[in-house]
Amino acid sequence: MLIKTLLNPRQTKAVLRIFQEGTKGFSGGFSARNYMSIVKAPSATATRDLQDLVNKEIFTKTGKLKSTRYQLNLAPFYPAL
Repeated sequence: MLIKTLLNPRQTKAVLRIFQEGTKGFSGGFSARNYMSIVKAPSATATRDLQDLVNKEIFTKTGKLKSTRYQLNLAPFYPAL
């Protein structure tokens, strides 16, 4: 199944932006604030969307509260990682 079929339009927009920025993008990591800025969503929506991406194992999560950062989980696609 394609990952895109698992994502809502906001999530798709954010994931595509992460790919666009590449490995040098989002200094300090990808945060909920980055997500809200990219998709123009309120805090509660961003939190739900990001948690959904973590639950679907599309993102991994590190840190807590304001230090929480997200990364694309490429392991399912590149098992050697």
